[in-house]
Amino acid sequence: MPIVPAALAALLGALTWTLLEYVIHRWLGHDARFRPNPFAKEHVRHHSQGDYFAPTFKKALAALAVLGLVGVPAVLLAGLPLGLGYTFGLVGFYLAYEILHRREHTHRGVGPYGRWARRHHFWHHFGNSAKNHGVTSPLWDLVFGTYEAPGVILVPERLKMTWLTDPETGDVHGDLTPHYQLRRRKAA
Repeated sequence: MPIVPAALAALLGALTWTLLEYVIHRWLGHDARFRPNPFAKEHVRHHSQGDYFAPTFKKALAALAVLGLVGVPAVLLAGLPLGLGYTFGLVGFYLAYEILHRREHTHRGVGPYGRWARRHHFWHHFGNSAKNHGVTSPLWDLVFGTYEAPGVILVPERLKMTWLTDPETGDVHGDLTPHYQLRRRKAA
């Protein structure tokens, strides 16, 4: 089989992940009608403790479950090369999402995409949690009408990311001040 169809199947798998990312985040993470669920519990903790991420073993188990739940039907429906291409595209992009999401919280964005992704995501965290559910792409936010262009992001001091502020002054780094500000704790 030529490589192009398998590559297209992998691309379709990656695109499917972006839709699942949106659906899981928006409805399982933020819609009270679908709670309680295991994802919502972890997600609420992530929003309330900005540096919290579900343990890696839970994410690995989720990836393995998807491999089994998606891989077998995909191979049966499309054959081995296309089914595996689709499945590995989906799971591979899930792993890319996990890395990108963690890096958004732990590192300054690199390049135009990294800076965009970080602002898009932190607008969701600190600006409007009903908007910008896509972490890797705005595609589904645009499709479902939940995209909102980030304004100045007001980050609560207790949830500030380590890359956001100068460790000596505690102030937002000068080059980030057009996009981020701290909401300081009120003195007692």
